[in-house]
Amino acid sequence: MQQALEQARAAALAGEVPVGAVVVRDGVVVARAQNRMVRDGDATSHAEVLALREAARVLGDARLTECALVVTLEPCAMCAGAIVLARVGSLVFGAWDDKAGMCGSVGDVVRHPRLNHRPEVRGGVMAEESTALLREFFASRR
Repeated sequence: MQQALEQARAAALAGEVPVGAVVVRDGVVVARAQNRMVRDGDATSHAEVLALREAARVLGDARLTECALVVTLEPCAMCAGAIVLARVGSLVFGAWDDKAGMCGSVGDVVRHPRLNHRPEVRGGVMAEESTALLREFFASRR
């Protein structure tokens, strides 16, 4: 989570919502990403999606069953869907998102019983640090 938080801090410095993600396989970080929506002019440039793309490229496989995705904020519906489609083995996230989180807050896409893949999920890891980054970012914008 520390490395995901580093990515989130870098995103904030670039004027992006501070969300960072890393993909880990066998204890080794294989991909890192941060939100790039503003810089890319692309609503799909969320940290999770970018990290999953990079991990698939590095590992040469779109199925990430042996990987964990670690992200600073509970994934939205788009990212939760990507996590399921990539067959991520486990998801670890920091801050809960009561407005758009789809891994337990607003809904639960990643554990929907009708889907053919459901990763292990652990939320609230270093939530205080992740939440503080988000609060500071948005307070500075007001």
